Formats: sequence, structure tokens, C-alpha cells
Amino acid sequence: MDPRALLEAERAEAGRRLSGLTGSFDEVVAASRDTNADDEHDPEGATIAFERSQLATLVAQVRRHLAEVDAALARLDAGTYGVCERCGEPIASARLEARPSARRCVACAARP
Repeated sequence: MDPRALLEAERAEAGRRLSGLTGSFDEVVAASRDTNADDEHDPEGATIAFERSQLATLVAQVRRHLAEVDAALARLDAGTYGVCERCGEPIASARLEARPSARRCVACAARP
């Protein structure tokens, strides 16, 4: 499959996830604003704080993934896509198909 098509499909899917998560986050924040929840003393307060924290973490993960996809698109434009950043060898097409934003070959990715 075409690397650009794979990356753009990944970007579109991540954008949809981000949109859904930010909508959910906004709903949780609005719900907590409409209540008089005291996280320390209200049994529901901890739940609201946990949901807000969990959603914030998921949003951050999706944003990092979008940045990785954008970096891969930039490497594609620069002609360095599919080349391991560590050893300079080609990244296997199966790895790129499974993880289009991969920066390293399997051997280098396994090393610390």
C-alpha cells in the first residue's frame, strides 16, 4: 500500500479519536462545573477527577501520535521515510505497514 495513504488514514483516524475525546473531556469538565463536588469529601468527586485525568491522558497520547504521523509525513516528503534513524538501514515494509510512523527498524527499536 502507498505510505502516504497509510499515514493520511492514520492521521484521519487519530483526528476522529481526538475530536471524540476532547468532546468527552469537555462534557466531564462541564458536568463537574455544574456540581458542587469537593474531590476530597464528596464520594463522586474522586470519580470526576479520575475521569478527567484519564481523558486528559488519552488526549495527550493521541496528540503525540498525531505528531509522530506528521513527522513521518515530513520524512516522506524529505525522502528519508522508511530509513532507520539509528542504523540507517531500510525499515521492513511489514513494520511500516503495521506502524506507518515507525522511525526505527525492529532491531533498533528493541534496543534501549
